[in-house]
Amino acid sequence: MKRKHFIQKTVYLLLLSILFTTHSMLGQTIKPDSARTILMVAVSEAQLSQKNVFLIFHATWCPWCKVLETALNDPEIKTLIDNNYIVTFLDVLEHGEKIQTYENPGGKEILANYGGTESGLPFMVFLNKKGKMIANSNVMPNKRNIGYPGSRKEITAFMKLLKKTSTHMTNKQQEVIQSYFELHKLK
Repeated sequence: MKRKHFIQKTVYLLLLSILFTTHSMLGQTIKPDSARTILMVAVSEAQLSQKNVFLIFHATWCPWCKVLETALNDPEIKTLIDNNYIVTFLDVLEHGEKIQTYENPGGKEILANYGGTESGLPFMVFLNKKGKMIANSNVMPNKRNIGYPGSRKEITAFMKLLKKTSTHMTNKQQEVIQSYFELHKLK
């Protein structure tokens, strides 16, 4: 079993290396990777690491997307999130020139498949290691999207999602994440 895991991981890393080498060799003429490719890589990585996928739909124009990304990259909670999830971003709903530069082709279709077409951004989806949806962020009253968890009700809903979808997160770790969002909630 260890040998199989080693071989899978080696093949995965080789494919990633080829993808990034090709991307950097071709320079800035490359369009963003397809949403399907990004999602396939995330699910493969989740299978290898025994984690779930935390998929976030965002856009360059979305201020709440940037606030969520900052939160998830804060040293206080980044390790806790990364220990439980393969965090993956898909850029969708861009405008004008930014569509060609930033938007992941096929992302809008995947957003629709997970129930996010009318939800606003950021929109979050949690997938198991087989790529099947466990939950999405349409958990507020009237199936509204959490977006950035900036109010007490949104933080509570977000924490319920983490409890439902995390693979290894302890209660103490959840408390650290909840405290972070409570400290950074909207006034």
